Amino acid sequence: MRLVIVGAGRVGLRTARILQEEGHEVTVVENDTEKADRARDEGFMVVEGDGTSEEIIEQTDPETADAIGGLTGDLNVNFAACMIGKHHGCRTVLRIDEDYREDIYHKFADDVDEVVYPERLGAAGAKTALLGGNFNVIADLTEQLQLTTVVVPDESPVVSQQVSTVELPENARIYAHGREHEQMTIPLPNATIEVGDQLAVIADQTALSEVRRLLQGEAAEPAE
Repeated sequence: MRLVIVGAGRVGLRTARILQEEGHEVTVVENDTEKADRARDEGFMVVEGDGTSEEIIEQTDPETADAIGGLTGDLNVNFAACMIGKHHGCRTVLRIDEDYREDIYHKFADDVDEVVYPERLGAAGAKTALLGGNFNVIADLTEQLQLTTVVVPDESPVVSQQVSTVELPENARIYAHGREHEQMTIPLPNATIEVGDQLAVIADQTALSEVRRLLQGEAAEPAE
């Protein structure tokens, strides 16, 4: 696939690396010369300039791109880049920081294909969204990291907690959330966990047993 990443900061460059390693063609847009040079040194095709500029985005040949990800730390830049990409028929993925209010989320989410919270999801999740992945698909990401789903039982200690406040081991994160019999999506900032909900977790394999215990209670079965 041909993919455009706007932003060569921590999230954007890590996502670009993952995609490139998997054989995808990645073009990076970055207005900071130092970051742009770093991306070039890693072998990426770089368009240096403002991600809100249609002229700059057009230099990435968006007509032939499969998706564009606005992954800078600036929501306005990300949204503008996505709208330009959308005009050219690209799949659009918008980075938003999790401290934004829910009404801000809805304002932007209605106009793009996917919204990602890098603080919670990380570069692997942004990659999955760019490739059109379904968050219900559970698969190993690396030899160390694994995705698993947990159904929240009555006795779970996280019932009635907000997803964003659930404390897990350092090497584990909640990746997606869904009500019973509903498709899982990236959790909204104020999403509350109910009995029967599904939680998708990305975690080091060594942490899976502890994750299940924390999310399902003491009676949780050990992870295989």
